[in-house]
Amino acid sequence: MSDPAQRVQDVLARLPVATETVPCDPEKADTAVFCEHYGYALEDSANTILVAAKTGEKRIVACVLLADSRLDVNHVVRKRLQSRRVSFASAELTRELTGMEIGGVTPFALPEHMSVWVDARVMTRERIVLGAGSRAAKVIVPPAIFAHLENVEVIDGLATRAA
Repeated sequence: MSDPAQRVQDVLARLPVATETVPCDPEKADTAVFCEHYGYALEDSANTILVAAKTGEKRIVACVLLADSRLDVNHVVRKRLQSRRVSFASAELTRELTGMEIGGVTPFALPEHMSVWVDARVMTRERIVLGAGSRAAKVIVPPAIFAHLENVEVIDGLATRAA
């Protein structure tokens, strides 16, 4: 598999949306640590989490949600996947499917067959910080970028604000 960070940059370069890539210390790539260290707000950062259906059709989707949120796995995600059981993809499965490490996973440059579900709250932000395909960088993009990607669906209530 080619370099995921380069694949992400290639995808971003083809989109008609202004983006910014910022380097980060790979040791500080986890969202909460990144935000605190580099001065970004959690509500302006988004995580990309892979979720797998364990029953029924074996599907894996990428879910994008604000960092101050929790994915509604037991209700919304499970029902949309039409599965009695779902689980977060392991770091190993995520790496196998995307080539990306946790802390660098992004909705850009995913396998063509993978759907991307974006929580509607993400779309309310002026800009969001996302993984860049590696733990050594993040990308800053307007949420409108999702209109230019294949297999993306914006979903109300995909995530709920964490208490």
